[in-house]
Amino acid sequence: MTQILAIDQGTTSTRAIVFDAAMTPIATAQEEFAQIYPASGWVEHDPEVIWATTLSTVRAARLKAPGPIAAIGITNQRETVVLWDRETGAPLHNAIVWQDRRTASMTAALRRDGHEPMVQQKTGLLLDPYFSGSKLAWLLENVDGARERAEAGKLAFGTIDSWLIWKLTGGKRHVTDATNAARTLLYNIREGRWDDDILKLLNIPASLLPEVLDTGADFGTAETALFGDAIPILGVAGDQQAATLGQACFDPGMLKSTYGTGCFALLNTGDTLVESRNRLLGTIAYQFDGKPTYALEGSIFIAGAVVQWLRDGLQMIKTAAQSQSLAETADPSQELYLVPAFTGLGAPYWDPDCRGAIFGLTRNSGPAEIARAALESVGFQTRDLWEAMAADWEGAGGSNVLRVDGGMTASDWTMQFLADILGAPVDRPKVLETTALGAAWVAGMRAGVYPGFDEFARGWAVERTFTPQMDTATREARYAGWKDAVARTLSDRD
Repeated sequence: MTQILAIDQGTTSTRAIVFDAAMTPIATAQEEFAQIYPASGWVEHDPEVIWATTLSTVRAARLKAPGPIAAIGITNQRETVVLWDRETGAPLHNAIVWQDRRTASMTAALRRDGHEPMVQQKTGLLLDPYFSGSKLAWLLENVDGARERAEAGKLAFGTIDSWLIWKLTGGKRHVTDATNAARTLLYNIREGRWDDDILKLLNIPASLLPEVLDTGADFGTAETALFGDAIPILGVAGDQQAATLGQACFDPGMLKSTYGTGCFALLNTGDTLVESRNRLLGTIAYQFDGKPTYALEGSIFIAGAVVQWLRDGLQMIKTAAQSQSLAETADPSQELYLVPAFTGLGAPYWDPDCRGAIFGLTRNSGPAEIARAALESVGFQTRDLWEAMAADWEGAGGSNVLRVDGGMTASDWTMQFLADILGAPVDRPKVLETTALGAAWVAGMRAGVYPGFDEFARGWAVERTFTPQMDTATREARYAGWKDAVARTLSDRD
């Protein structure tokens, strides 16, 4: 039986999933790894631990499904930066994670100097610490010897996909795909190349950068010694783009939102790169045969992570699943708003300096009310993105339906509130592993195992549709309360 292996390297864990010839997941292995917080607002990962968890999860999944693997697809946390030695393969520093805000002053200075319009026009992105470029610039300036070694051509930069491919191929391939390149702040998504003007602005040598390939391409071959076979790597996509593929959002106007550590909504805009007037991002949804399909994206930094905070920070719950049952017991007469700006706010606010806050507390407020406010914050933030997308592009929500995936979608309560606050249906698919499925489908399609776009889209199936139950007056009053809470949380902008 022919199988496809998906490596899903996320922010808090690494997973390996084996899919059979019918694109059904038949074996899974997952390992969490440590989050490193060297200072307030700083977040790091150990690249060697990421590699070790990749090896161990793939081997564990293969033991559960020992059949032949036709190809590997990789999907990964985006924007996270690794800098390593080309000769030894050793990282020079911990990976700087997408959530990290250490370059806030750097990007603010670049904005003040008037560089953001040029950067946005070329990359679709804003000058924010979220993206990879400023993180790489920080490493070159702050790691001893990094600048000199980089200029001598001795170092390699990559997002997590590049790092894993380098390790899987024994250092033979230094490559990435267009969706990951599009998130670095260094890649011109109009012209399909690393941008010399931005590299000069950030003082980054071009010799550091990987070759950029299509989403479905020959990324190299995993060495036989690793898994017992020489397995081709034929598909790579950043996690949110992989979820867009897994949700079969192939037509302009189709919209999906993934609820993991953060929340990321992508709206397919076809061959049109929309220049957002509402601080959303233009990006590449996927690229085949050298032709990019563009998207508008809204990025929320804290979604599932707010449930982790309830569990690990406040210790209100022992498992994430308990957040729903706790929220259901909340006093309906209390209207708490939790703005989870633990590492700043993403779209459409892009305020790296504001921090989380809770509004509306009374003497009667307790864990249940805080849990409800935490879950509701995800719906409110999605409404922010929904409104901004509708203002930016008349094709937004072409079917006026949101397709959802990710861990938080298992909560019926949260998905019902999402439908209520949007005033629109929310479709939860039968296959929830859409991120891994997207990577597997691309690799399998290129390997000749899986069908093409049209047949794959016809096979997409909904498990449940959540329809709005909240009346319009209540919906708008609740959302107005949220907007007021956010306004009180935002820092003074430069």
